[in-house]
Amino acid sequence: MSTGAADQQSLARVPASDVVEHLISEMTLEEKLAQLVGVWVNASTDGDSVAPLQSQMAGDARSWDDIIADGLGQITRMYGTVPVDPAEGAHRLAAAQEQIMAASRFGIPAQVHEECLAGLAAWKATAFPVPLAWGATFNPGLVREMATRIGAGMRSLGVHQGLAPVLDVVRDLRWGRVEETIGEDPYLVGTVATAYVQGLESTGIVATLKHFVGYSASQAGRNHAPVSMGPRELADVMLPPFEMAIRHGGPRSVMHAYTDVDGVPAAANRALLTGLLREEWGFTGTVVADYFGVAFLDVTHGVAADSGDAAVLALSAGVDVELPTVNCFGEPLLRRIREGALDESVVDDALRRVLRQKAEIGLLSPDFSPVPEALSGPIDLDPAENRALARELASQSLVLLSNREFDGAPALPLPVASTGSLGVVGPLADDPFAMLGCYSFDAHVGASHPDVPMGISVPSVAGVASGRFGSVATSVTGNCEAATEEQIAEACQVASSVDTCVVVVGDNAGLFGRGTSGEGNDAADLRLPGDQHLMLDRILADCADSGTRTVVVVLSGRPYALGDFVERADAIVQGFFPGEEGAAALWDVLTGVVNPSGKLPVSVPRSPGGQPGTYLHSKLAGPSGVSALDPSPLFGFGHGLSYTTMELSEHQSSAPTMSTSDSVTVSCTVTNTGSRSGAEVVQLYLEDPVGEVVRPLRELIGYARVELPAGGSAEVEFLVHADRTSFTGLDLQRVVTPGLVKLHVSTSSTADAHTHEVILHGPRRVVGFEREMLTPVEVRTTA
Repeated sequence: MSTGAADQQSLARVPASDVVEHLISEMTLEEKLAQLVGVWVNASTDGDSVAPLQSQMAGDARSWDDIIADGLGQITRMYGTVPVDPAEGAHRLAAAQEQIMAASRFGIPAQVHEECLAGLAAWKATAFPVPLAWGATFNPGLVREMATRIGAGMRSLGVHQGLAPVLDVVRDLRWGRVEETIGEDPYLVGTVATAYVQGLESTGIVATLKHFVGYSASQAGRNHAPVSMGPRELADVMLPPFEMAIRHGGPRSVMHAYTDVDGVPAAANRALLTGLLREEWGFTGTVVADYFGVAFLDVTHGVAADSGDAAVLALSAGVDVELPTVNCFGEPLLRRIREGALDESVVDDALRRVLRQKAEIGLLSPDFSPVPEALSGPIDLDPAENRALARELASQSLVLLSNREFDGAPALPLPVASTGSLGVVGPLADDPFAMLGCYSFDAHVGASHPDVPMGISVPSVAGVASGRFGSVATSVTGNCEAATEEQIAEACQVASSVDTCVVVVGDNAGLFGRGTSGEGNDAADLRLPGDQHLMLDRILADCADSGTRTVVVVLSGRPYALGDFVERADAIVQGFFPGEEGAAALWDVLTGVVNPSGKLPVSVPRSPGGQPGTYLHSKLAGPSGVSALDPSPLFGFGHGLSYTTMELSEHQSSAPTMSTSDSVTVSCTVTNTGSRSGAEVVQLYLEDPVGEVVRPLRELIGYARVELPAGGSAEVEFLVHADRTSFTGLDLQRVVTPGLVKLHVSTSSTADAHTHEVILHGPRRVVGFEREMLTPVEVRTTA
């Protein structure tokens, strides 16, 4: 029996909610479950994996015709699984959608999702900087613009959902997925991620918040490891970015984390996925499984006896869609329901959310076309405007960590007219993959297809240098993980024979051991990978003897310990996988075409061990006389130098006191006292000296990126509501308490410009999801 064209037309004239209810009432159980799963058509079951345990779990023995006979919820990564020309991928998608619509009674197309963490993860699509680089820009507006471009490209290809952004807050820098995060501070993560969500959703693409929640705090920084975290840390550090993005960004999907927190896996945590997310926060979108996450309840967590039990646990907890393919929500779940282990109404609840979302994105419309819009003309997923934006993002993300004097002037910018001979050495000197994070297509998928060329142009550091300067001495010192004695000796010889040497060290991103950064590539400590520490030590020693100006460039997915080099290198620049235009942006910064303005989204350690997790630590975790280990970072969160000088002055506070339900205004004037234009990021930190529970020494509660010409000034004004001082109290409720707080106006977490003391008076207040989560800031140019 089919609804038929006439019925489709009649359904089009009634509200979408009624259409959804009609479909639910008409569907068989098999048809309902088919809407709650994805299928990964091109997934490999041997060789290199792009998802955990893929080779064991990605296969579905049924034929394509059998899989789609009752309909299909989602198509997994049509463009992002193997290198496929975008036009060919669009034709394949159109054909698949036509087959899906024709095969089932109701003719409902599949929802199509792709990864889009550093741009759309598809062959020939722009590789933007990774999220850690977004954090370094402290520029949510620019991130929103990037997400809008990414979303528009995805939409034209017939894609409906993007698996981004990542809202995990860094807690251990050894974790391989640090590059996928935005930083170590909840407010920075929340504001930048919210901007990304707004951009993606503005194009009609369903943004997916991940990984909900606690994933980045795994024991020993190991991927898929348990999380030993109390409810207070979860509430005050991990949850705020998700709250902010849901409240202010409008995402329509959330992906559960792989991890368990205190013994409860996220995929089976009803209190988290239903109680908190839906009932307390009011989230009405879909919850999708991280790849194979439902099956992992059996396979890796051991809280389910088999696939059927795993399906019952996940669906009951609030997981609506099993991704990437059918392991548990198919036949195993069908059997459990028919045995009475789960009421069919639970399936209906999930199906209702899935179908409502399909209605929102046009998949239940009778005039839906399976042919992607992009097929109406030539397809260019890396247009000039994308590359220009990628370069701007990269430029703003590069952080000048140190800049010592060389021949009586700062080592950077390089004096182009008198640079003399130039050398570029190191394992990443001539490697385009130094620019790409593990979710850029060419690193994520392309690396497993060495016979397929990169789909985009990604110049290397040495390549750009040769184009700009002509003759450049280059020595590639092995790779990130190993170098021979001969290679190190050659690099030393080249470095000491030139007037200026740029030494490029850091990471190659990959997956599950195929790299030094990325998913599954966790680090034992924060020493530069492989032989790079030894190589850099010897190069700096030889350059000191020869009088070579030495600039160290770190291109990585996490910060590394640089304490052994900071007083020996003439300058150090940190980049976090800056994307396809990263090398050009780097040389713009090195030569002064661009004034560096990036600020650290994560602290840079002094030594490989002994660090507190992040700058968000308590007094007890800092340096003291009772331990020989000084955990102070080499460069703190928010640090970043410039080629100009900025002065913060005229600090004002609207009042010395406020009630626990009121606001105070804090302002200052920023003046560019240097000789060239530049940008400063004014940062506002909260200190709660005496709390009812242990509080961090300081936490970011506001910031403003201020761009000024030489001699220019601007007034920066923060409106700080008392809710911004809230925390999880002794009773595990989020509260605002009376007493003294300090508001530090600063240019980093370790350098104060001015401190305002404000006394809160009045009752202890309990606040929740409706609290003020943002610190509005206004920047007014004054000169």
